[in-house]
Amino acid sequence: MKIERLVTAVGRNGFAHKDLAAIKQGAAPNGFLFDGPVATVGFDAIVQPGSVLSVMLVLDDGNVAFGDCVDVIFAGAAGRDPVFRPQEHASFVAEELAPIFRELDPRQLRTNMDRICRYSSNGRPLHTALQYGLSQALLHAAALARRQTIAEVVAAEWGTAIAEKPIPILVSVPKTDWTLIDRMIMKQVDLLPHASFTHVANDLGHGGEKLLDFAGALSRRIREIGASGYRPKIHLDTYGTIGELFDHDVKAIASFIGTVAESAAPFDLLIESPIIAKSRQEQIDLYATLRRAMREAGTAASVIVDEWCNTIDDIRAFGEADAADAVQIKAPDLGSLDNTIDAVLYCHEIGMGCCLGGTANETDQSARITSHVALATGPNFLLSKPGLGGDEALMILGNEMNRTLALLGTGARTPAGNAP
Repeated sequence: MKIERLVTAVGRNGFAHKDLAAIKQGAAPNGFLFDGPVATVGFDAIVQPGSVLSVMLVLDDGNVAFGDCVDVIFAGAAGRDPVFRPQEHASFVAEELAPIFRELDPRQLRTNMDRICRYSSNGRPLHTALQYGLSQALLHAAALARRQTIAEVVAAEWGTAIAEKPIPILVSVPKTDWTLIDRMIMKQVDLLPHASFTHVANDLGHGGEKLLDFAGALSRRIREIGASGYRPKIHLDTYGTIGELFDHDVKAIASFIGTVAESAAPFDLLIESPIIAKSRQEQIDLYATLRRAMREAGTAASVIVDEWCNTIDDIRAFGEADAADAVQIKAPDLGSLDNTIDAVLYCHEIGMGCCLGGTANETDQSARITSHVALATGPNFLLSKPGLGGDEALMILGNEMNRTLALLGTGARTPAGNAP
């Protein structure tokens, strides 16, 4: 089987780009937007719409494999690549990469990922968003060519066993939308609400009281309307604001996280990104110290690292330093999906937890492909995507996993077709 041609199209992503540095510097909220100058290279406004580059591979049997090149909401922050602009990459893909794709056997997945996703142009690696979408297309093409699901392809290539049940999902929704949070409780999601606490005064309060109040209110609401026996985990993403509040005083941070855990009780608490340092090494040192302080204090919470943990090398560095209970493996930041797969398996190897994550900026296609990767690699949980609407992402990820498991349970081979 061969790849006959490559076609590209520019489309929308699932959310928007935000200039995290400008928000943290005190940009004035204006509805969904913020007023003020940008602070991160590549942004035209503090909040701006994002777009994706869809890369479609037309196979010689008429099937079409595709992937979506997309980057994260807070592009350009903490060591990430700058904002992805599809129009700046479309001609390069069509003119320079398309001839290489036509030379590939789509069944040779890992060889193809090495050749395409590690391609350099003028001595520079491809943008991580480009690597991400191209690897999705190659993975989809391998599944179509082998007449298997993507989960089966990943399991065969990396020697893993496919999960017997769906991977838990962390549903990401706005902290201000209690009607939406109610729906997630009603649907008995595994973890919630992720939310976003990006500014100390606006989101935490000058003494952290806003975060404590939210954790307590969420715990009460789950107990008020949740089904009998429903025990979700509460996950809060604080984007370094706890560190800012306490001027990176690790003992004070550990104590405060313990107080948040008490407010969230009786539900387990996961705190993501309590600290964002100025460099990777400083981040590793602070998190390793924080974990020791939390253990000494008997704090009943888990810490998840995101920022400065963008690549497989970053994840290994945090793991070797015992600097996280878990990491968010943010797939678009890792570029080619083989890096994401390797990262999940590394976490299993050393006994570190992991969320197979991503961004609200993703698409239905990138989310569905991620669900197959999750089934084949077994992360602790998935982050919902695309968007922040909760329902749609829960449907896309959950239904794709359920369909795949039901099909595999029949022993049938997957018919060739355009769906993953």
